[in-house]
Amino acid sequence: MAILSSLRRRSAAISVAAVAGATAVGVCLAVSSASAGTLSGSLYRDPSSAVVRWVAANPGDSRTAVIRDKIASQPQARWFANFNPSTVQSEVSGFIGAANAAQQIPVLAVYEITNRDCGGASAGGAPDLNQYQTWVSNFSRGLGNQTVIIILETDSLALLTCLSTAEINARNQAISTATRTIKSGNPNAKVYLDGGHSTWNSAGETANRLRAAGVQYADGFFTNVSNYNSTSSEANFGRAVISSLNGMGISGKRQVIDTSRNGGASGDWCGDDNTDRRIGQYPTTNTGDANIDAYLWVKPPGEADGCRFTAGSFQPELAFSLANGAPNPPTTTPPTTT
Repeated sequence: MAILSSLRRRSAAISVAAVAGATAVGVCLAVSSASAGTLSGSLYRDPSSAVVRWVAANPGDSRTAVIRDKIASQPQARWFANFNPSTVQSEVSGFIGAANAAQQIPVLAVYEITNRDCGGASAGGAPDLNQYQTWVSNFSRGLGNQTVIIILETDSLALLTCLSTAEINARNQAISTATRTIKSGNPNAKVYLDGGHSTWNSAGETANRLRAAGVQYADGFFTNVSNYNSTSSEANFGRAVISSLNGMGISGKRQVIDTSRNGGASGDWCGDDNTDRRIGQYPTTNTGDANIDAYLWVKPPGEADGCRFTAGSFQPELAFSLANGAPNPPTTTPPTTT
């Protein structure tokens, strides 16, 4: 599948944050009954991801052991970013079938909305919203009936600057319909909508956008995809969003946080040249926080944003920089936000 990045704008300044599509990777982590959120179970490790393939092809590289142990061993999202309505069902079905056979929970990132990225680096998606719904319908038919996690359309709600009022309304309706289509295809699907991140839109504005896009039909929202904001900052932001939603009469929603590279510095986003980035908390459904369903690696660590290397390409230099000096993966209960 194609690997893409997404240029992301912060509310305070012109900045970028990329979302790369990739095949997922990971390993089953032990999960206790004290998961706190609405999810429990281990996340799926896909043995065919870019990082796993690189590790297998480079056994003699001095960086391989660190990349293998701290990145290739971990579950990451698989991105579905190509407009392929005739084949997407079989692609999803194959991925889901492998995860079900492993008795693990797969994470799928849907990145197909019309006019995605406001025509930026990841311009593309479905040609129009009618064809988008056709693609989503076919996608949903491959989801099976076991628990799956769906990251639905990164940046689709946080980044609306290029859309007219009518286009925003149409997008909101499309996302609401897509959520219900996915839920109809697999009632056990856990669907999360775009919540941006803690240094983008305000919590109140984020809640308004989520409501307009039908978050009442979803399980909650995701934040920090492809970004570097700390888990504690994202958790605090998520609590504020949830509080705002509760005030609107929309209760029971949860957050998932992308922790794939938020264990070091934040600062300037376009950090392909930075050496102070680190992987963050390892992926798990055992968050210890009732508001947070999972810490996920939505952005595959080591895949470039397009600042220095081609967007979405796996770069061992980046992977090693993120992993070197980071803690080893946990074997029991991971750290929490509290």
